[in-house]
Amino acid sequence: MTEAQYRSGAKPMTPPFSPVLLLGLALKPLRPAVLQPVFDAMLRVVRKRHPDILERMEPFQDKVVCVDPVDLPFVLLLEPNMAEPRLTVRRAVDPDESHATIRGPLETLIALAEGKVDGDALFFSRQLVIEGDTEVVVALRNAIDGAGIDLIADLTSMLGPLANPARRVADATIETMSHLRANVETLRQALIAPAMAGAAARDARLAELEAEVKALRKANRRGHA
Repeated sequence: MTEAQYRSGAKPMTPPFSPVLLLGLALKPLRPAVLQPVFDAMLRVVRKRHPDILERMEPFQDKVVCVDPVDLPFVLLLEPNMAEPRLTVRRAVDPDESHATIRGPLETLIALAEGKVDGDALFFSRQLVIEGDTEVVVALRNAIDGAGIDLIADLTSMLGPLANPARRVADATIETMSHLRANVETLRQALIAPAMAGAAARDARLAELEAEVKALRKANRRGHA
């Protein structure tokens, strides 16, 4: 992806109705400090298993990247300093606190980090929004591209002999979430279908009324002529 393809000025994203959004609502009362140890551990594992990512980011190690999962009530500030990298959980950030922002649904951001999706396609379909210093974002994307990140495998690797059982539990949880996502989508469609049908009926009736008004105006002009 070229730098020119990342342009800022995008409007805020509306989070999709999904299990992650429901999880975000449940996590909203928590203070970011409660979640910080999780991301500290994640950064340590990624740093240990994928040190080349920080090496590739060395020219931008003084830049701060904000990762904003729109369906969760917090953001992450990534400082890719090789000597002392940081991944800080925050409730929100001021625009001048970061040099670039990557914004999108959590599942999209994870898939992007693991190289499972095409970042170009996500950007052009508006599933991913980039703001700020585009050069930093392009460098980060290139650094993680092909790094072979697998967050589940990386995180469970910390558990030693319990890694395999933990991986099976994680895979089962992901499968359950996938089924739940499908059920949530079915529910969403069931809830919005009547509203969409009503809107379509109103649009059709408005079109009929506009046609009638045009016909009356035309007839009126003929009468005056």
